Amino acid sequence: MFVPKIIYEDRNILVLNKPSGVAVHSDGRTAETTVADWLLENRPEIRNVGELMKLPHGGEILRPGIVHRLDRETSGVLVAAKDQEIFFALKREFQGRRVKKTYRAFVYGVLKDNEGVIEKRIGRSRSDPTKWSAEYGAKGRRGGELREAVTEYKVIARGAGATYVEAYPKTGRTHQIRAHFKAIGHPIVCDRLYAGKRPCILDFSRLALHAFAIEFTLPAAGVMRFEAEAPKDFSRAERLAFAGNP
Repeated sequence: MFVPKIIYEDRNILVLNKPSGVAVHSDGRTAETTVADWLLENRPEIRNVGELMKLPHGGEILRPGIVHRLDRETSGVLVAAKDQEIFFALKREFQGRRVKKTYRAFVYGVLKDNEGVIEKRIGRSRSDPTKWSAEYGAKGRRGGELREAVTEYKVIARGAGATYVEAYPKTGRTHQIRAHFKAIGHPIVCDRLYAGKRPCILDFSRLALHAFAIEFTLPAAGVMRFEAEAPKDFSRAERLAFAGNP
């Protein structure tokens, strides 16, 4: 079983730096080890914290203390509640869009502007039901309207064939950052779902997306902010892209 780095822990919350390649919870179809499995084994007292999640194909899965999620290939900061009252407090923070999330990513090409806002509604891709789209032709869920989605970003550095960015999603749509950067012609490096046939560059073998920081407010504790140190592949990519070694 993988061993995540613990960023912070008290009697209310546990903050982890999730490695890439690990799912947050089961999809009900595969037997892989997940963050939820690690939590159940190492913090069994939170087994009954949180809510069951209904699966699209039927059945339910346990998500001990987990309020939000990251894609399997996305690394970075993940928060689990250790108390039911705190779980609902965090859930209200997310639902009220008061949680501040910061992601870092390498995207293909050179972004012209130093900062910007991508405000494009998201729906299902008509060509591939496993993908989401913020482009013309996207369709709403069950025939409904597309969902509002806003991502702010700023450029950290420009390099050899790629731009290093920070992204600040203001809404929490599935694959939002990935779909939004694809929609403006700069998909995330090594995104096998949204970057088409573009080759992986900068020595990445996985999606070049990292959940760098999260900030929220909890009763009694006040504002809390946590950062997840970037993994080695991000540090390596910085050297390759910005040190004259493409």
